[in-house]
Amino acid sequence: MYYIGIDLGGTNVAAGIVDGGGRLLGQFSHPTPKGAQAVAEAVAHAAQEAARRAGVDPAGAQSVGLASPGSIDPAGGIVEHAFNLGLDHVPLAGMVSDLLGLPAVLENDANAAALGEFVAGAGKEARSLVAVTLGTGVGAGAVLDGKLYTGFNYAGMEAGHMVIHRGGRPCTCGRLGCWEAYASATGLISSTRAAMAAHPDSALWTFAPTPEAVDGKTAFDAARTGDPAARAVVEDYVGDLACGIVNLVNLFQPEVLCVGGGVSKQGEALLAPIRAILDREEFTRDGARRTRLCPARLGNDAGIIGAALVPVYR
Repeated sequence: MYYIGIDLGGTNVAAGIVDGGGRLLGQFSHPTPKGAQAVAEAVAHAAQEAARRAGVDPAGAQSVGLASPGSIDPAGGIVEHAFNLGLDHVPLAGMVSDLLGLPAVLENDANAAALGEFVAGAGKEARSLVAVTLGTGVGAGAVLDGKLYTGFNYAGMEAGHMVIHRGGRPCTCGRLGCWEAYASATGLISSTRAAMAAHPDSALWTFAPTPEAVDGKTAFDAARTGDPAARAVVEDYVGDLACGIVNLVNLFQPEVLCVGGGVSKQGEALLAPIRAILDREEFTRDGARRTRLCPARLGNDAGIIGAALVPVYR
């Protein structure tokens, strides 16, 4: 028994053939086109090519799962708004179903990534998991008691838009002080650039000769040299990231909370100080059973695997 999983991104359409245990049997990706029909056809092509590479017939799959960014309506299979894909109120699940002759379901990409980690990654032996992805924004998803949590209107787990600094930085959602505005790679880059402007002699300039060259590694790389401005950026970033993580642990008490995305590649330089903050601030810090904080394991495969298995765990 196997399933087709599709991870739709602004750059690539990635497809995979996945078995019931979350094992990838074959995969394929190619550039994402613009426009509804073009995206649907690209999905169908990627699915067929992934099946060829897996040595299976795509028509024999149980279903197709689509992981999409933006605002979606999983019940209707509609991508309501995904502007980086050129989609606006598009019944994508139905279009893909017609092209492949298989039932198709739609899910938010962060939710799908969390499900992938739960089934085949950091939460493989757990009953509950929260996954946080640090990218352009902050994505989050949860699997609780073995079921994907989406909220009654499928908009649950927008953790990036909980406020951690009331009246703070403006967020793309319209609020001020959202976690995403501080804990995303975008927020980290903004903080790094501000520190560079304030400290023209900082080692930050060694790792990023211009503000445009700053990325999510710059502050961590400079902090390792002992540069005080860089260390302050990293400490503030870790504190803001930890604030949201403590909130999620206190709300959901998952067995596992995993952190993925580009910034997570800092490994223990990022996670060890967050664990120290959890030891001080987590509500159940004195309990015998506590959430395990760890890196996500599946990288870019999480969305494909999770999308494929949405029909099983929804």
